[in-house]
Amino acid sequence: MYNNEDSKRSNFIVQGGILAITGIISRLIGLVYRIPLQKKIGDSGMGYYSAAFQIYSIMLIISSYSLPTAVSKLVAARVAKGQYKNARKIFRGAMLFASITGGAACLIVLFGADTLATNIMNLPKSAIALRILAPTLLIVAVMGVIRGYFQGLGTMMPTAVSQLFEQVVNAVISVVAAIYLFEYGTKVSRLLKDSTYSAAYGAAGGTFGTGAGALAGLIMLAVMFFFHNREMKINISNDASQRNEGFPKIFRLLIITILPVILSSTIYNISDVLDQSIFGSVMAKKGLSEHDIASNWGIFSTKYKVIINVPVALANALCSSIMPSLTACIEQGKNKLARHKVRLGMRFVMIIAFPCAMGLSILGKPILSMLFSGEIDMPAMLLRVGSVTVILYSMSTLSNGVLQGINKMNIPVRNAAIALAVHVGVLYLCIGVMDLKLYGVVISVIVFALTVCILNWISIGRYLSYRQEMKKTFMIPFIASAVMGLVIGLMYLLISKYAGDTTGTLLSILIGVCVYFIMLLKLKGVNENEIRSFPGGDILARIAIIFRLI
Repeated sequence: MYNNEDSKRSNFIVQGGILAITGIISRLIGLVYRIPLQKKIGDSGMGYYSAAFQIYSIMLIISSYSLPTAVSKLVAARVAKGQYKNARKIFRGAMLFASITGGAACLIVLFGADTLATNIMNLPKSAIALRILAPTLLIVAVMGVIRGYFQGLGTMMPTAVSQLFEQVVNAVISVVAAIYLFEYGTKVSRLLKDSTYSAAYGAAGGTFGTGAGALAGLIMLAVMFFFHNREMKINISNDASQRNEGFPKIFRLLIITILPVILSSTIYNISDVLDQSIFGSVMAKKGLSEHDIASNWGIFSTKYKVIINVPVALANALCSSIMPSLTACIEQGKNKLARHKVRLGMRFVMIIAFPCAMGLSILGKPILSMLFSGEIDMPAMLLRVGSVTVILYSMSTLSNGVLQGINKMNIPVRNAAIALAVHVGVLYLCIGVMDLKLYGVVISVIVFALTVCILNWISIGRYLSYRQEMKKTFMIPFIASAVMGLVIGLMYLLISKYAGDTTGTLLSILIGVCVYFIMLLKLKGVNENEIRSFPGGDILARIAIIFRLI
């Protein structure tokens, strides 16, 4: 159908799969190191940790989070036309841009930590952790440009490898530093007769690992860039294009490309900050202490959101892969191929999102019991109520990437702004009027993600003349997941009765994966060619053939 491009048709899935697998491993590492971290600093410490991270995340989005996306998009467009000189100029301009914006964000957080922690997050002692995070803003800005450059060239491997290395260093140093600073905070608590200092300093130790990990990832990327530079110099020397872009134009292009992504990402992610700010403000008026507010938010951010975010890493990775791929298609006028990529990307994401959501809904409590200490019943119910956000966030993240990839950069901004307004209204209603506490936060998050999904897919249909196939994308994964959910629920009850909760949980998950894969094939949700286009698909296809599933 696409002539000699058949072999490249699903390359973005393979590249996205590399990032997806790495992203999920990174999220799992992030989950694993939070287990000893939570056990050491408690739910209140995780609340301070989360509060600092939410301010850091917003500053990161404003200063440099969109740089990898912008750089990959601009570099991909020029590489598609053989303009390697201009691609390198984009990289240099972006590096200067990152140094300015990342440096400014670092100084704002460093000197404004107390104001941000007190007036926005309603947790004044989270300022300790926030100050430690400040230098990371500059490091991540520079690192993001290098990652975006490699992604624009069509390779996700440098991003994937550096992410893994970054997360391993982060995990080790976070736990060690948290233990040390928690003990120091305990001494401060005794001296000042305020028990919250131990948790606050413990949280600061956790954030110290983030900076150390980012620095390690940057060093690794710099080494990769050094070795890649030889190949790029050859391409540049063979570049016969007459169009040379100057730095003023490059800065203008960066700003034009970055601003819509910044606005979209800020609106999309500021909901986390608003959630805690509104939750903390309302709960404080209802008489909750700073310690109780921190504990509640620690439960939500660690025992609910971290778990939910592991499978959503797939959509984030595929979004990074699909954007430059779609941009190249649009630049070359290949709209039909672009629609094919969107269709395949959405199916791939849903095949993973549905069983993950079902699994968290059924096995949420035993998973939490296996991982964390303290309160379990409430976060387990939060997972049961909010597991659908795995599907909704996956869809909304991918749809954002699609709209940005087809050069409709302002549409996700508008859609996210509408969804945010609805979200805030529902949040006030749920926690201020109905007093649903954390359940109200989860409900408002579901409404936000659902609104973004609906608006984004209406826009994609309009601008790309696109309609998503429903049966294989949604119906079959849902039915296969429902069967899997029934099986793992029964298996857990049976196995845990005789072998214990941990064994029951792990074996149930393993059985569930097999059941879902079998059901997906029996219902013809995927064919052999589609399986082979997925990361590790050749192995899966051979297994299916051996067992006569295809």
